[in-house]
Amino acid sequence: MKQLWSPWRIDYIRGDKPSGCVFCGAPLLEGSEQNLVLFRGEHAYVMMNRYPYTNGHLMVIPYAHVAMLTDLPSCTQIEMLQEVNMCIEVLREVMSPQGYNVGLNLGASAGAGIRDHLHFHVVPRWIGDTNFMAVIGETAVIVQDLIQCFGQLRKAFDARCIFGEDEEFRPRRGDPTGSASEGGGTNSGPQS
Repeated sequence: MKQLWSPWRIDYIRGDKPSGCVFCGAPLLEGSEQNLVLFRGEHAYVMMNRYPYTNGHLMVIPYAHVAMLTDLPSCTQIEMLQEVNMCIEVLREVMSPQGYNVGLNLGASAGAGIRDHLHFHVVPRWIGDTNFMAVIGETAVIVQDLIQCFGQLRKAFDARCIFGEDEEFRPRRGDPTGSASEGGGTNSGPQS
């Protein structure tokens, strides 16, 4: 079995943790660069990982504060997979990765860092992105500034937002506060 080592994530593990759930609060904050939110859907949103495994490491997160996928209504599950697809489209366009890791860790024993609020990871991969620096030097080589990467990805996400009914498999932009969205729908907003 091969292993992916990510010793740079120790900053997150040992660092100060915010009070409350970071995933419940992030979509409500103004200033997307501050919270790294790239897209807000009706039931879920896309956010960059502040402690990425590679450049462009994205997360798809429901507004509902739940730990298990089976606790989400089907409309949220469907939208989350639509947003995963949109992440892959954007990453393909902006970063041209050679592959992707997509998945979620349900429970602490499965590796969930934030185990009470499930989230999909969409990680772009390139041949050789795990090299001697990470394995021997315990140093991640993140080749692009997080905010610069955010700016490039944000433009691509904005270009994919729809406001009509013509694309069945594209998530609509939403409003996490529960107000009417640009796409004409509403959501129940973040739940705790």
